[in-house]
Amino acid sequence: MSSAVVQHEKHPAFIVQTEEPFNGNPPLDFLCQEFVTSTDLFFSRNHGNIPLIDPAHYRLSVSGMVRTPLVLTLDELRERFPRVELMATLQCAGNRRDELIEVAPIPGELPWGAGAISNAVWSGVRLRDVLIAAGIERRARHAAFVGLDDVTRLGKTFGFGGSIPVEKAFLPETLLAYEMNGHPLTPVHGHPLRVIVPGYIGARSVKWLREIRLQTEPSDNYFQQRAYKLFPPHVRPETVRWEEGIMLGENTLNAVISYPAAGDELPAGETTVLGYSIGDGHNVVQTVELSIDGGKTWQTADFLTGRQDVWTWVLWQAQIRLTPGTVEIIARAKDSAGNSQPRDAQDIWNFKGYANNAWHRVSVQVHE
Repeated sequence: MSSAVVQHEKHPAFIVQTEEPFNGNPPLDFLCQEFVTSTDLFFSRNHGNIPLIDPAHYRLSVSGMVRTPLVLTLDELRERFPRVELMATLQCAGNRRDELIEVAPIPGELPWGAGAISNAVWSGVRLRDVLIAAGIERRARHAAFVGLDDVTRLGKTFGFGGSIPVEKAFLPETLLAYEMNGHPLTPVHGHPLRVIVPGYIGARSVKWLREIRLQTEPSDNYFQQRAYKLFPPHVRPETVRWEEGIMLGENTLNAVISYPAAGDELPAGETTVLGYSIGDGHNVVQTVELSIDGGKTWQTADFLTGRQDVWTWVLWQAQIRLTPGTVEIIARAKDSAGNSQPRDAQDIWNFKGYANNAWHRVSVQVHE
């Protein structure tokens, strides 16, 4: 077992992508066993150190375009604002990057499989309640966040940061969370306080939160202005103009097969296929369909839980009949607005490897 796994209290099966900074994910066959992901299996994405913060000395600053700047302790947050609880799925923007790497190389980025996603119950206070207490000015358009970690990029060291539009900051689902799955946040997941922005890429749910700043423009942090941006397939690192990229925000509709895994050997006949699907933050997943004939025909999977909302994934299963040979199982989702996924990863390839939501394909070997 990796020492990093022990240090961060992760499950022995947790897959460590890098130890410094600590990044990893649960195995896919573990991921879909429970609707709520246990904290020791919840994926971890970090760009710098994991700060160890004494809650007694913690302070949150709310500044910028506000009438009453605030400096709040953790106790003051708990006492002044109503406690709320919300279930939400977080997903790394680079989830399923390994499939884009198969299309063309993506140097310098983690080769995430489809496990950089997890679902948890978050408890804390609504961000909007804190912003109302500070009294934001009308011309404020973005809420910018900065963490207490140390990240070095382009010769400078700073806290990881990002921003969301004020409209999203004022929606009731956006939280300042101090608990995860009924317990205080662990250090690797943002103790003592983090942002939770349901429906957005995980990078906007800034951990170890030290400052909220209201401003007219998006955050000038490296991870808002440069790292988490989307470019069309023809753009390459040597030709990129960073100011022309799209700042990543909302998730995209996606469906993933978690079992069987690519390369598995299976007997002919009936087999169970398991997976997850996530919506775009506006519409619920309506159907998940599977094909074993290249997309000519499709069958509908069954959802494993009755719960469906825009902030959480759905888990699904289907029974398919396999015949001997190499079989490619394909999954795709449709949502309540009629949106569907793109067919091929090559059509959405980008040199950062973000937002892969092409049909998910798993090839297995079937024997008599």
